[in-house]
Amino acid sequence: MRLLSALLFPISVLYGTVTFVRNKMFDCGILPSEKFDVPVICVGNLSVGGTGKTPHTEYLVRLLSARYRVAVLSRGYKRKSKGFVLADEKTTARELGDEPYQIKRKFPDIKVAVDADRRNGISRLMQLPDEEKPEVIIMDDAFQHRYVKPSLSLLLTDCNRLYTSDYVLPAGRLREWKNGASRADIIIVTKCKKDISSEERENVIRQISPLKNQHVFFTYINYGKLIPVFGNSSDTPVNVTGRNPEVLLLTGIANPLPLKNKVEEFSSNIDMLSFPDHHDFSEADIRSVENCLKTDKDNRKIVVTTEKDAVRLLTNPYLSDEYKERFYYLPIKIDFCGGEAEEFDRIVFDKGVK
Repeated sequence: MRLLSALLFPISVLYGTVTFVRNKMFDCGILPSEKFDVPVICVGNLSVGGTGKTPHTEYLVRLLSARYRVAVLSRGYKRKSKGFVLADEKTTARELGDEPYQIKRKFPDIKVAVDADRRNGISRLMQLPDEEKPEVIIMDDAFQHRYVKPSLSLLLTDCNRLYTSDYVLPAGRLREWKNGASRADIIIVTKCKKDISSEERENVIRQISPLKNQHVFFTYINYGKLIPVFGNSSDTPVNVTGRNPEVLLLTGIANPLPLKNKVEEFSSNIDMLSFPDHHDFSEADIRSVENCLKTDKDNRKIVVTTEKDAVRLLTNPYLSDEYKERFYYLPIKIDFCGGEAEEFDRIVFDKGVK
C-alpha cells in the first residue's frame, strides 16, 4: 500500500494544487461565496467519508429543532434524481439518497432537501411559505462547497485516521490539503473511545494544532439496541444480550470495524459481507445473504446492518419476504467525551444561529 501511495503521489500533488488554487480564488473573491440571511451550519470533513457526518447532523437536528424550524440540505449522494428535491412522505431513498432519507424518516417534522447546487437549494427552501420557511439550515457534507458562506462550520475527523496524517487523493483520502482545516470554527474528533484519557486528547490536539479561534471537541458512538429493519416505528428494540446469536454482518459503509466490535459484545459467531460506502445491494448480493441464511437450519442466524444500509434494504426488490424478519439494524447516536456537550451546544447557539 505504501508503494502504491508513492506511485500515486504525483497525481495527488496535481489534484491538491487544483483544489488549492480553487480555494485561493474563493479567499480572494474571484469566485463568489454567498452569505444568506438565514443561519447556515455546515457539517463536513476533509476526507472522503467515514467520519460520522450523519449522526452529527442528527445531533444538531435534535438540538435545534426544539427552538427553531430546521431544514437539512444535502447533495444526496448516489440518488437517482436530479436538481432540487424537497422530501415529503412519498419521497424514496432513490430520490433523496440513503442518508437524507434516513434523516427524513427519523425526523418527519423537519424539512429535508437535496441539491448539488447548495445556493439554489437554500434559495428554494427560503421560498417556502412563511410558516414552513426554515429558521436554520444544516448543510450536510458541504465543507468543500464554498459557494455558500456558512454561519458556523464544523469539521469532522476520525480519531483513528486524523486528517493530519493523511494525504490528498488518490494517494490518500483527503479532498484538499490539510490547511483547509483553517476554515473550520469547530473541529470534532469522532469515533473516540468513550473513556479517552486527557493525555490522549492532548496528543490529538497537538497533532491538529488548532488555531486560537478554533474549538476542538471529542465524540464517541453510542449504539442503541437492535431494531427490526422491516418493522414499524412502534417496534420495541430487541435485547440480545446473553443470547449469543449467529450474526451475518452486512454493511455498505466506509469503515465497518466499529460496528463489528460492537456486535462482538453480544455474539461470538459473526460472518461478514462488506461492501463500499453507499453500496446499492444487487440481486447477487441479496442472494449471497439469503444463501447464508438458508444454511442455518435452526433459524438462529440474524442479519445485522447499519441504519444507513437499512434504508436501502427497505425498498430492495430482490429480498424475499420469508427472510425479512431476520434483518436488524443498530441505531447510533453520538455523545461528547468528558461531558462537553453543554459547551458545544452553547457555541452552536451563540455563533451558529444568533
